[in-house]
Amino acid sequence: MQRPSMKATVFLGGGRITGALCAGLRLARDRRRVVVYDRHPEKVRAMRRESRVQIARNLKSAIESAEMVIVAVRPGSVKQTLGEVAACGAKLPRLWVSLAAGIPLENLRKWLSSARWVRVMPSPVCRIGKGLNPVCVDARVSAREKRLVRELFGKVGPTFEIPESQMDAITATHSSTHGYHALAALAKGAREAGLDDETALTAAAHALGDGILYWRESGLSLGELLEEAATPGGIAAATMAAMDKAGYGRAVAKGLAAGIGQARRNAKG
Repeated sequence: MQRPSMKATVFLGGGRITGALCAGLRLARDRRRVVVYDRHPEKVRAMRRESRVQIARNLKSAIESAEMVIVAVRPGSVKQTLGEVAACGAKLPRLWVSLAAGIPLENLRKWLSSARWVRVMPSPVCRIGKGLNPVCVDARVSAREKRLVRELFGKVGPTFEIPESQMDAITATHSSTHGYHALAALAKGAREAGLDDETALTAAAHALGDGILYWRESGLSLGELLEEAATPGGIAAATMAAMDKAGYGRAVAKGLAAGIGQARRNAKG
């Protein structure tokens, strides 16, 4: 049973990533006290039913209950949100975590200078405990504070520290949208080749999901699996060669470059 006086993990923003993280923590049977503040409390009601979070009545009460504050608003709203935090009159905790893509530690320190900042880029797949959580840490963050962050996000998937210079690239790369996009494109191609909708989607999902699961569990390198799957003169080899010739690799590289570019535009506000 949670004690009302227990310090909380507080989320500012009740959007999708907060919902996914709270659901993942619930799935992991994590017993910490979680408080969510959003300007629109109705957004958080479904989350309260699903994940048993508490809804803060106002920003000041949310902040004053916190051991750690997780800023989970859109990148364009971070500066305004932190301005509201500074003006709300609450005693501020030291440990703050930003989930805002592209917003660097330099900006976060400028907008809320008393805080010790950590950036994390969680994947929405954390909802089922399969997230991936790259972390970068401000120099002022203590070993204990770093451990608190890694313990929290480690409940919902692998969590590891990288230099901030790599955050934009990993944000663009580890998004689960790559899998959904590839699944949609492969299933569409299969339908155009003559499969019915259900069979096309089943076959495409097997190719992507089960193929990658085999890579994870087999211990074989990606090169070994490509060689195993693409027998010279076979269907798989012909398929991959045609996709490469059509610019598959170039399209992926351009997509990542566009994502990194957007992250850098976020940093400029």
